[in-house]
Amino acid sequence: MVEELMVAGVALVSAGAVYVAAAARVVKQYERGVVLRLGKLRPEVRGPGLALILPGIDRLRKVNMQIVTMPVPGQEGITRDNVTVRVDAVVYFKVTSPAEAVMRVEDYRFAVSQMAQTSLRSIIGKSDLDDLLSDREKLNQGLELMIDSPAVEWGVTIDRVEIKDVSLPETMKRSMARQAEADRERRARIINADAELQASK
Repeated sequence: MVEELMVAGVALVSAGAVYVAAAARVVKQYERGVVLRLGKLRPEVRGPGLALILPGIDRLRKVNMQIVTMPVPGQEGITRDNVTVRVDAVVYFKVTSPAEAVMRVEDYRFAVSQMAQTSLRSIIGKSDLDDLLSDREKLNQGLELMIDSPAVEWGVTIDRVEIKDVSLPETMKRSMARQAEADRERRARIINADAELQASK
């Protein structure tokens, strides 16, 4: 009888240990845990530490709360003054509402990436080449606003957007170099003519 009780006790402890192992999840300091019970969102978001869930009934989705640095692949477009350019950018964003990041959009990283690419193409089409080359701060702010407005609904905040590089076609680079050289020659002629005028006086 005592032996049977000991075997039952050991089996019970083993089953309890297996259950706790299946129920225990560790949420890191920079993460938050969103729990779905039978597909329905639980109101409390689990903070860092040990989180216990009901195995087979609950599902824990971990959401990273750190600032994410996402490079935006180079986008080609035609500027307002009909120049073909390729522009690269970087988006810095973070999740502010883990529950909305899980529930409102299938994959918030992919959604932010796609929104950044379409916004970048839109900014290229609305800008002149001179703006892309010289007034990047204003374009960065415009891009940030364009991406941030839909991202807020997904529980994501855009921290900063930076245009990294503007690439011009080789023909455009050569014609800009010729234009700059012609401009320098014109200024040199003006200076020479002015000097000759002063000498003749």
